[in-house]
Amino acid sequence: MRIYNRPDMMGHKMEFMDDCPNLYERFRYRDIYSCNIMEGFWIFYEHPNYRGRQYFLRPGEYKACGDWGCHNPMYNGNYRMKIFERSDFGGQNMELMDDCPDLNERFHTRDISSVNVMEGYWMLHEHPNYRGRQYFLRPGEYRRHHEWGSNSPTIGSLRRVTELN
Repeated sequence: MRIYNRPDMMGHKMEFMDDCPNLYERFRYRDIYSCNIMEGFWIFYEHPNYRGRQYFLRPGEYKACGDWGCHNPMYNGNYRMKIFERSDFGGQNMELMDDCPDLNERFHTRDISSVNVMEGYWMLHEHPNYRGRQYFLRPGEYRRHHEWGSNSPTIGSLRRVTELN
C-alpha cells in the first residue's frame, strides 16, 4: 500500500508492506489524502493503535479520502503550541496541548503577539468560547500577530483542528 499527502496520488508518499499501529510515527506528513492498494485488503483506522472508525480498502486507487468513505483528511497526531505575550517569543509564555475556551482565565492576558506551533493544527479565535474572527495556524513560528493575519494581538480562545478540508 502507498499513502500520499495530496489528492490524486501526488505529493510525498510512503509504502507499507505490513501492519502499522501508528502511521503518523512513520509517515512524516500527517495528512493522508490518497492511497494506492496494490494487493491484499487493508483497514485504515481513524486513530492510532487501531482505534476509532474503520475504513476497509480493497485493491485499487483511492484518489481522494472521500473515495474510501472518509470525508475529511484527518490529523491524528499530537498537538503542542507555545503562546507568547510579546513579539519575537518574548514576555510571559505558556505551552498548550488542548483546547482553551477562555484564554484570559488560563493565561491572564488576551494579548498573544507570537506563537510557536510545534505540533498539530490550531484555530485561534478573537473572543472567548470560540467566537469572532478565526485564524488557522499550522506548524511553524509566528513572530508577530500579523503573520497569522490578525491586525490585533487580542485572542480570546483557541482550539485544536482535527479535520482538514
